Order: sequence, then structure tokens, then C-alpha cells
Amino acid sequence: MALRLKEMIKTIKERDPAARSTLEILLTYPGLHALILHKISHWLYRKGLVLLPRMISEFTRFMTGIEIHPGAQIGRRVFIDHGMGVVIGETTIIGDDVTMYQGVTLGGTGKEKGKRHPTIGNNVVISAGAKILGDITIGDNGKVGAGAVVITSVPENCTVVGVPGRIVVREGEKIPSVDLNHAKLPDPVLEMFNCYHRRLDYLEDEIKKLKSRSKKVDAEDL
Repeated sequence: MALRLKEMIKTIKERDPAARSTLEILLTYPGLHALILHKISHWLYRKGLVLLPRMISEFTRFMTGIEIHPGAQIGRRVFIDHGMGVVIGETTIIGDDVTMYQGVTLGGTGKEKGKRHPTIGNNVVISAGAKILGDITIGDNGKVGAGAVVITSVPENCTVVGVPGRIVVREGEKIPSVDLNHAKLPDPVLEMFNCYHRRLDYLEDEIKKLKSRSKKVDAEDL
């Protein structure tokens, strides 16, 4: 447990420029507190207990604003930054080196039984306010934009933005081991409007040319 705690602290130092000391992280990072308490509740949950793990989960939510069901499986070097409003459902599976921000929901879509929450691959960044719902998979090295609502599976090495989530494939671009740049994501809606704008400019130029030709013809006839 001590080695895992050192790894978690090291992860925070690497990904959060505001982290200045180990003591500061231990005392003031709710994401760290939530993950530590989850490891305890998850261990008890796997032993067949129900009430005590849920009580620990509720205490964690009260203290940190982060709600993680004891049944959720969370990998190594996961970082929950800020974390207020994060909700992680019972059958969620999260891989290694995942980073998520405040307001993220990894939830279900109804009252179905069995696996009903997302599976998050390795090295995924989930931006603030994103909602990933249902038994779907976000592939390795993925990014989910702020406020996106994702209800279908996403392949590896893709970025998802918008409501509903739209996939933007990052072809031919090497993805770093931990890429936290989630502020400048592609916007397919903006690209669509830009395309329309370019098309209108082209049509306006063609109309001007036709008018100019028409005036020349009229002048020659006179």
C-alpha cells in the first residue's frame, strides 16, 4: 500500500503543476483521498460485504465530492484533478494512466443488469463535465472533450467532442505517453460552418464573375 501511495503522489506531481510538495498533496488533494478510500471499499466489496463498502463510499462523497461505487475497478496512476462532482458507477472499469477532471460522469443508461457502465482504456484524458454513459469502451490514448456526451464506443487514439460525442481520428500523429492537452480539441461543428463559409465565398465570387460577363455582353450589344 505504501508503494502504491508513493506512485499516486508521483503521478500527481507529474500531471499537476500546482502540486508543490508531498505534504500538500497528502493533505489537500481530494482526488487522492477518494482513490485511497476506494481501494479500501473495493477490497471489502470483493470480500462479499455490501453495507460497509457503501458507507465508506458515502463518507468519501461527503468529504471529497467524488462518488465512486465500491464495485468500480480502477487501475494504476489514475489522477482525478479537482474532482468535485465526479461520479463513477458500479461496473466501471478504468485502465492505467487515466486523468479525469471535475464533473465527469461514468454512468449507466437505465436499469439494465450486469455490465452497464463504461470501460476506459489506458492513457485516456476525460475533460471537465464529460459524460460517458452505458456499457461502451473508450480506447487507449483517447481524449474526451469538456462537456461531451459519449454513448457509443470510441476506438483507440481518437478524440471525442460535442453532444452527442463526435469522433475525430488523429491519424499519423504520435501520441505521448500522457498527453494532458485537452484545451485545444478539434471542433467538427466549427469545421462544418467554416466549410459552408468557404463554399458561400466561392459562390459569391462566381456570381460576381457572371454579372461582370453579363455587363460586358450588354455593352457589346449596344
